[in-house]
Amino acid sequence: MLYHVKPVAKLIAELNKLPGIGPKSAQRLAFHLLSVSTEEARALAEAILEAKEKVRYCSVCGDLTEQDPCNICQNETRDGTIICVVEHPRDVIALEKTREFKGLYHVLHGVISPMDGIGPEQLRIKELLARLQNSPVQEVVIATNPNVEGEATAMYLAKLLAPLGVKVTRIAHGLPVGGELEYADELTLTKAFLGRREM
Repeated sequence: MLYHVKPVAKLIAELNKLPGIGPKSAQRLAFHLLSVSTEEARALAEAILEAKEKVRYCSVCGDLTEQDPCNICQNETRDGTIICVVEHPRDVIALEKTREFKGLYHVLHGVISPMDGIGPEQLRIKELLARLQNSPVQEVVIATNPNVEGEATAMYLAKLLAPLGVKVTRIAHGLPVGGELEYADELTLTKAFLGRREM
């Protein structure tokens, strides 16, 4: 039974395809969009189209960019001896917000996940290896997420990169700031102990 007129049903169906948006959220967003002015709706549609038309992946690191290579890869003040490997472009943003990392990035665009049919061939690993040849890179920091897929990818990369003579490190994992020991799971506590450092 059709509850919505066709254009509304189509809008809900399209919004429902977005990650993290279920049927109820899609319906709520659709009704919100219908309640805004035509100018606001057009501005949203134009922003989506402009992003799709102008944004692409950097040919060097794989991050999102308007120009190729991206601003980070072009920045001569960045430390070219260290590359941080991340899963997605959003991870670059998260690390840049800390203002701690001054090196370069390499975006894999996913992680090894046999259950989802994603192997090393589907990731930007060949491009990473190509970057490391005849380069000044001395350290590769693996900053994949601390879940099963992220750990599997980190271990795969560590084994692959070890013979190349570069230092391979992994970001520390553990308790979040403000977290309490009694609520932490065993894996998080284990990682916190393994990542401990001298004070």
